[in-house]
Amino acid sequence: MSYGLLKGKKGIISGALDENSIAWKTAIKAHEEGAQIVLTNAPIAMRMGKINELAEQIGAEIIPADATSVEDLENLYTKSMEVLDGKMDFVLHSIGMSPNIRKGRAYGDLNYDWFLKSIDISALSFHKFMQVGDKLGALNEWGSVVGLSYIAAQKTFPFYTDMADAKAVLESIARSFGYRLGKSKKIRVNTISQSPTMTTAGSGIGGFDSFFDFAEKMSPLGNATGENCADYIVSLFSDLTRMVTMQNLYHDGGYSSTGISEEIIEMMQK
Repeated sequence: MSYGLLKGKKGIISGALDENSIAWKTAIKAHEEGAQIVLTNAPIAMRMGKINELAEQIGAEIIPADATSVEDLENLYTKSMEVLDGKMDFVLHSIGMSPNIRKGRAYGDLNYDWFLKSIDISALSFHKFMQVGDKLGALNEWGSVVGLSYIAAQKTFPFYTDMADAKAVLESIARSFGYRLGKSKKIRVNTISQSPTMTTAGSGIGGFDSFFDFAEKMSPLGNATGENCADYIVSLFSDLTRMVTMQNLYHDGGYSSTGISEEIIEMMQK
């Protein structure tokens, strides 16, 4: 059911790889709610995914951009304003990658060049999205910028290795830039700590299936799906959340507030 929450709003959604991506689901939901959208992803990710199918489905233009490149982001915002005939009301940062995780390097044996790449892609790109957009005057007053995080920024999950550090930086950037953009343009900046979700990126992490089942048993509402998260993101893009900013918002079925569940106790007693 559509409520017209984003009627007349324009925005950029990054990171839609395939139909399992939260960004993909968010683009569909935002379109249903009346938004005009530009899709973007790194050229290599676009070759791996199905973003052209999504663009055709929602009538969106694709503007490739490496989110670690200021020049690419300047081009992204400039062309987006031309395509959409106006400034952005929302931006979704759904970008994260760790070469150390992909190549099986343990946290105590990190390749530091790869670690810096994890931080650049997964966290500094969030700062670059906002800095470039702000300098170009491409963000409307009372706009909304959302980044996707994970609870490993606060609590230790051994399998998440250097991505946990990257997510901690991401959340810090949301607070620091959220203050700046809030003061200057009433733009709010938030991150969402989502349940473990069966995306292409998530399922590539070692031990993910076991943790997915564990989180499902720990959460009183169960794991939040990608579709659930897309709904939540759309609410943050909308005018209904105008006074929410600089927050890391848990969207995890109650997992983050549960010490232990009855299901886990029962498992341990067997």
